[in-house]
Order: sequence, then structure tokens, then C-alpha cells
Amino acid sequence: MKHSISYKNMYFLGIGGIGMSALARYYANMGVNVSGYDKTETTLTKLLQEENISIHYSSDIRLIPDNIDLVVYTPAIPADHPAFEVFKNQGVPMMKRSQAMAELVNDKFCIAIAGTHGKTTISSLVTHILKFAGKEVLAFVGGIMKNYERNLVFSFNPEFCIVEADEYDRSFLFLKPDIAVISAVDADHLDIYGNFENIAYAFSQFAEGIKSNGKLIVHHAIERDFSVKNISKYGVDCKSGLRAKNIRFDGGTYQFDIYNAGHCLTENVLFPFSGIHNVENALAAVQVALFAGIEISVIKEALSAFLGIHRRFEFRIKTSDLIYIDDYAHHPREIDALIKGVKGLYPGKKITGIFQPHLFSRTRDFADEFARSLEKLDNVIVLDIYPARELPIEGVNAEFLLRKIRHSNKYYGSRSELFQLIKDISPEILLTIGAGDIDTLVKPIKKLLLSMKEGKE
Repeated sequence: MKHSISYKNMYFLGIGGIGMSALARYYANMGVNVSGYDKTETTLTKLLQEENISIHYSSDIRLIPDNIDLVVYTPAIPADHPAFEVFKNQGVPMMKRSQAMAELVNDKFCIAIAGTHGKTTISSLVTHILKFAGKEVLAFVGGIMKNYERNLVFSFNPEFCIVEADEYDRSFLFLKPDIAVISAVDADHLDIYGNFENIAYAFSQFAEGIKSNGKLIVHHAIERDFSVKNISKYGVDCKSGLRAKNIRFDGGTYQFDIYNAGHCLTENVLFPFSGIHNVENALAAVQVALFAGIEISVIKEALSAFLGIHRRFEFRIKTSDLIYIDDYAHHPREIDALIKGVKGLYPGKKITGIFQPHLFSRTRDFADEFARSLEKLDNVIVLDIYPARELPIEGVNAEFLLRKIRHSNKYYGSRSELFQLIKDISPEILLTIGAGDIDTLVKPIKKLLLSMKEGKE
């Protein structure tokens, strides 16, 4: 039976965002008349339109439907967008996406996944394990899960709600979870927080919002005290909490045993993904599932059946002489993990990376760290910065970042020159890296690489 929803007509400002689109899909599934605006048409907005969600791509206020009960907006929409003034004058209630999400999940059993890295992978894994175990799940995920080809897993009467707890703009402070994960606390979003200590304090505040009988799961390397009674640690090198031991890697699949407080829970877990960071993401999801009452034998089986997430270490070409991997990494630590994972898989092979920086402020604030990460590649191509919600910052551009890279094989890749650069380099392994619109280049790059390969044969 459907839960009652008080809204009849909802409007989403920035509906094409991965988090906004999942929320829009939820309300559409609940029978609400959903419409929205986004700046550009994408594969995701096309899918929403196929699901009878009306979307327009012009800021012309005449395209906004009448009788809107609630507006949900994302901070990515500029404050001077004309729709804000329209709704303000009409007295239409408005909520940030994070507020709308909290209103939806806080009165349910909420599992919130926080951390500057790993949120989407852990959220997807938790969703998959609980679904695999036959639980009623409502999940909002920041990526497209391959097991479901959606960023939303829907249920009218969920036993568990799973959400990504986004630290940007302190959004996660609205959540009151029953189980929370903090996977990493690194400097990021310095345009909001200013310095590392402020973002670390925000994660402490997030932990304080956990319900009184709730549980917090923390990566063992996070050196911070949290005022929560029930805290569990996890990690490959974790001494007292949940850890993976006897880790083996063969043919793109990890195999390991899971121990908790020195006691073996299960052996020979198969997890078909690269990178030790993904083994740790799996451990976080395992701990959530154990707290949710799932048997370890079911968890083990679910992990081996997990198909992954689009744009997370996603193989687009995988042959004996040509590898193409697409990844969402947009922070130096994420790029480090990606390159380390690729080198572990293909030792001795030359790696070419095409990187699209995401945000002017992030590029400025982490330029040196980005440069050190990208120097680990054999060839580096840097695209123009994807601005997202930001206006340009003088002097911060692709050339600014390239100057910082201490590397002889570095190139600026304009859209018009990129494909010729790829031809000239003729890569053994190619990575596309970034969180902007670099995904629109994936199919044409794949087509080019395959045509190059055929030409050699």
C-alpha cells in the first residue's frame, strides 16, 4: 500500500543531478506529478523524460508549470536563477535536496554513508547485499548501479532506507541515521569549509546526529574521537575491528577472508573488483549488513554477485593488448587509488590518463596534490576545467595545472585536439578520469580506440 504523500506537484531545480534525479524518481513512483529544470540534456535526463517526468532546459520562467506544491533545489543552481524569485513571490515552499531527503528518511530505519571518498561504492554494496538478502530496500545512490541500472531502488514499505550523506554544503547534518558509515575524512570542498579542521568537525557533528541507540562504522585510519557509544572500525590493517586477511588477487578478482576482533567470520570471499580501497569499501558494507541482521553466508554470496557501478573503475575495453577504464575520480586521493589499482593489475604497462578537473576552486586548492597524483601516469592529458556551479577564477585553468606537473609527457587536450593526441600516443592502457562531463567522451573514445586496434591488425 502506498504511503500518503502530501505533495501533488513537485518541481526540481537541477533535476539532472545524480542525487536529485533519484529523489525525483522516488516521488514520481509515489504518484506525484514531477517536473523540473536542468541546464543541459543528458542521458540521465532523457531517461527521466522516458519515465514521464517533464523537463525543460531553458531558464525561461514561462516553462515552469502552475500549481507547484514544493520546490526541491540543489546548491549547484546559481542563486540568481530567475526561478528562485518566481517561487519566492508565489510563496511556494522550497527545500534543498538534503532537507527533502532528510524529511523522507529520518523517520524510517536510515543507513547513511558518509565520507570524502567511497560513498557511492559502499552505498551500492549495502543496497545490493540487503536486496540480495530479500529485504525491502529504499536506496538513493550517487551512481548508476549495474545490478539495477538505476540510482534508485524503490520500495513502498522499506525496512531499510539507504542514503549517501553528502558533506558538501554540510548537507549531511540534516540526517538522523540508525547506522552511519564514515569512510574517509580528507580536505575537500574548501570553498565551503576553508580548512581541513572545519570539515573534520562537520563529520563529528554528523556523527552526533546518529540516533541514541544507533551505530557508527568508521575506517580505522580516521584519527578522530566521535561522541557515539557504539563505534566499530574496519579496514585491511584494522587491528581490533572488521578486517580482510589473506588477500589474494587473480584475474581481476580479489579473494580474502573476513575477521572480526581476531575471529574468522568467513573464508574465501570472492569480490570481482580492483583496488585495496574497494576491499575496504566492501568491509564497510559487510559491517552494515551484519548490523542489519544479515547472515555472513548471504553477505559472502552477495559480494560475489555484485556487478559494480558505472564510472567506478569501469572497463570499457578489456583485451590482451588494449585496456580502457573510465572512472569518476575527482580528488587527488581518488586518483592515487585508481592508478595504484591499475598498476597492480597491469604491472609494467604504460598508462595514459585523460583528466578533466572538476571545479575551479578544487583545482586551485589541490593543484599541487593533483600534480603529484597525475605524475604517476606515463602520459597525462588535461582537459579544460568543468565549472559545475562555479564562475571562472582568474589564472586557474588547465594550463595552470599542467605547469605544476613535473612530467615530460604532459599535454593540454582541447576537445578539437584530443582525438589526435590519443592517436599519436597510441596507449596500451587509457584512463578517463573526472566527475564533469567527460563521460560524454567515453563512447567516441572507445570507438576511436577500437578503430585504431583494427587498423593495426
